[in-house]
Parts: sequence; structure tokens; C-alpha cells
Amino acid sequence: MTSTHAFWLAGRQATGEDSFDVTNPWDGRLVGTVAVPTEAQTEEAVAAAYAVREEFAATPAHVRAAALDHVVRRLTERTEEIAQLISAENGKPIKWARGEVGRAVSVFRFAAEEARRFNGGDAQRLDTDAGGTGRLGLTRRFPRGPVLGIAPFNFPLNLSAHKVAPAIAVGAPIILKPAPATPISALVLGELLAETDLPAGSWSVLTVPNDKMPALVQDERLPVISFTGSGPVGYSIMESVPRKHCTLELGGNGAAVVLGDWSTDEDLDRAASRIATFSNYQGGQSCISVQRVIADTSVYDRLLPRIVAAVEALVTGDPSDAATDVGPLVSEDAARRVEAWVDEAVAAGATLLTGGKRDGATYAPTVLTDLPDTTTLAGEEVFGPVLSVRRTDGEAEAFAAVNASKYGLQAGVFTHDLQTAFRAHRALEVGGVVIGDVPSYRADQMPYGGAKQSGVGREGVRYAMEDYTYERVLVLTGLAL
Repeated sequence: MTSTHAFWLAGRQATGEDSFDVTNPWDGRLVGTVAVPTEAQTEEAVAAAYAVREEFAATPAHVRAAALDHVVRRLTERTEEIAQLISAENGKPIKWARGEVGRAVSVFRFAAEEARRFNGGDAQRLDTDAGGTGRLGLTRRFPRGPVLGIAPFNFPLNLSAHKVAPAIAVGAPIILKPAPATPISALVLGELLAETDLPAGSWSVLTVPNDKMPALVQDERLPVISFTGSGPVGYSIMESVPRKHCTLELGGNGAAVVLGDWSTDEDLDRAASRIATFSNYQGGQSCISVQRVIADTSVYDRLLPRIVAAVEALVTGDPSDAATDVGPLVSEDAARRVEAWVDEAVAAGATLLTGGKRDGATYAPTVLTDLPDTTTLAGEEVFGPVLSVRRTDGEAEAFAAVNASKYGLQAGVFTHDLQTAFRAHRALEVGGVVIGDVPSYRADQMPYGGAKQSGVGREGVRYAMEDYTYERVLVLTGLAL
């Protein structure tokens, strides 16, 4: 994995004048060298997307679905190769990387299915008043225009798939900009798209440096922006283009609530295992990883030692080893930031129960209690393998603690009571409530997104397709209804 990788410009490979290296965060070895497009090449890609927009929107559904089906087959065939690549450029343990490829397969499969049934039309009689006699409204959805998809480093293949597959399904040209730390997975996706019969110009994968992105964001020929990443960057994008349609998935401060009825030894063992795994999977670099545990006082003293034991049982090490549960963060700088936040919390009075040590880009899975609300770790998304546990008294106090965060992506509630589940669904200010499990569950076909500062809009294949399109009504006149 040390070759030079071209980017994809309007469906063909190209190289520019500059390049950059992608290195493995675990051992620092070179994964690959990636070409960077020039400003002229970026302009060519945007112009091509804009020029093909009407042709692509009119492409028959079976053509778009066939292209998506092809990607499904090829991703499946190349699963192990691509998983190894994800693990190398991201530092993700190989078992999680394999799971990511499997999820991307599902995303393209869902998109192929939706492409075949999307936009069938909604007929509405308009003769409910005399002026509408003989009139029928037919509403269909049409692409808003070319999409700029900006993907993050933590799921470099699957979150690229969540930008690209819905765009192809609706016939919207897309320019995908992968994260600089992990671009090669997206470039491999370009290889698979190049094997299809999609129109030239309908897609590009451009490894544009972050400092060159403002011009691309501002370009009026790209009326839709789908961004996954940090809140400051996402909101700065939306504020800079107030007339564009923006979907922002900006992260969270995921809470797992363990209520008093989740109280048997089997219950608590399961909760502890799930919490430990999903506060640390992907090195904690997931928007819906468990960062906060809010436990009812009636189960707190029995749950806490189970969580600590389950966290300490996780295997930290080489991400290429199938036994590894927790690998490095994406960079040593990211690990230093996590280290600084934990050190600040301990200095402010938090109790460190396990972890709290850094080795290069790796940060040990960490559990804290007594975390002061004024600390950075309490209020912000840590994006690392760090978990805090607090006790609360009763359902209302627990739900209030969840809602005290400025983020609202997803929450998990461990309860057996159906009425409690419905109260949680109504009360919790988040985009998704998972009952009987951690907040880290995501099915790629479900609506995914948050409330408050976790962003605007929804991903999930059909929901992204709706976001990339708008309703246009056709009024037919003079009909014998």
C-alpha cells in the first residue's frame, strides 16, 4: 500500500502538480501518496457536474440502480482489501473496518432499491373547491442540483457512501471531498464508480486541501452541501452560504441511561459490556459513541465496577490484529487533545478509575466519575476512548441530565418498560432514542441526525434522497376526474 493515488475528475483519473502522504497512525508507515487537484482541475469538475445535471436527472432509474448494484457487487468482492486499507489509513481495528465495508455495501444496496421506487408521483384531486374542477395535482421530486459531499475521517468509506449513493439514486451529480487524513478509501470507491455507465461528469472524488475548500463551498453551481464533521466547521459552512441547502451532521455527546428496572445481574452485565465496547470502538471516534453514562442510584454501585472491568478487558493494540478492540486515534495530535481534556478534568476534581495514559496516538480506554460540569470533557464531544459515569435519582432526573447537553444526536435508554420507552422518545431532545441498548446503534436506512448543536437535516439513504431533491407540482387541467 505505498502507491501514488490519482483523484477522480468527472469520472476519469487525474493527477495535479502537488501530492501529500497518508500515514498509518499506529506505526507511522506510509500508506500511500495522494495527488492534489489544481484549481483549474477543481473548476473542471464543478463545470462538468453543472453541465450534466439535466442529463443525469433524466437518466432512467434502471441505469442508476444498475450502477449502484455494481458497486454493491464490487465492494463485496473487495471487502478484505478495502478493510485492510481503511485500517491502515485510519488506524481502525480490522474487525471494525470489515464491518464498515459491510455497512457501505448495505448503503449502496438500499440506494439501488430506493432508486427503483423513488419518485413514483403523488396524485391529488384539486376539485375540493369549485375553482379546481377538472384539475389534478401530480407532485414529484427533482434534484436541487449538484451536491458537494464533505466526508470525515472516522468512517472514510461508509460516510462517503452516505453522500454518494443517495445522489446517484436521485440523479444528482456529486463532488465528494474526502478527509485529508483518510482519502484513499474514497478513491477506491471512485474505481468502482468508474466501472459503471454513469454519465461523465456525474461524479468526482477530489482530494482538495481543507484550506482550498471555501471557494468550492461558495460556488453557486453546487446548491447542496452535505457535511459530516465538527460543529465549528459545519456551522461556518452554513453561515457562509445561507442560500444553499445544507445538511450538517455535527456530532454529539452520547448518553446511555441505565434506569432502575434494568437491575438483574444479566441486565447489568449486558449494559456494562455494551457501554464498554461502544465508548471505545473506533477509538471513541464516533459521533454516537458512549461518552456519558447516567445510572439510577439504585443500580449505580453494582453497574460501575462492571463497566470498569469490561473496559479493562478490552484489547488495545495493533489495529491489523483481529484480536484488537481499540486502536490508535487518527493522529498523535488527536490523542494529545484527549489527554489534555482528561488531565483538566482530573485536576478539577474528577476521579480516574482506569486508563488516563497516552502512548503516541493511542489513548488508553478511560473511565471517570465525579466529572465537574464546568470541564471541557463534560460539555464537548471528546471523540476519544473516554467515558464518564454519574448517578441520578429517577427517570426525570436522568432525562434532564441527557438534555443538559448542547448536543442531541442519539441517546440509549436501558429499560424494560414500554411506557418509559415512549416517555423517553417524547422527552429526550435527540435525533434518535435507542431502547435497551447504547446510543451507538445505527442502521444505515434509518433517519440519522440530531437536534440542537448536533446539526440539521437527516442522513439515511431515503432521507438523504429527499434532502437532495425538492417537490415540484404539475397541475393538469380539464380532466374528467
